[in-house]
Amino acid sequence: MTIDDVTAIASSALFTIIKCAAPVLLVSLIVGLIVSIFQTVTSIQEQTLTFVPKILSIFLALIVLGHWMLNNMVEYMINLWSDFSLYIR
Repeated sequence: MTIDDVTAIASSALFTIIKCAAPVLLVSLIVGLIVSIFQTVTSIQEQTLTFVPKILSIFLALIVLGHWMLNNMVEYMINLWSDFSLYIR
């Protein structure tokens, strides 16, 4: 196994992590921005007002996108294990 193989595996793993995490992070970002704008307009400074909608939206995003995220991770692991014989040379 060469340095190029290790680099390819690491870059593929990082790309898979980013691809799976980005939708949930974007949902959190958008909901946080909307709640912050609402707080600014109404002058409400309640801390739980930011936490509750964000956590609910993250749970909803995980329910909706969880199957797709799991399929991406399983596909990565299948590709990794199917090439295992090449890595142990």
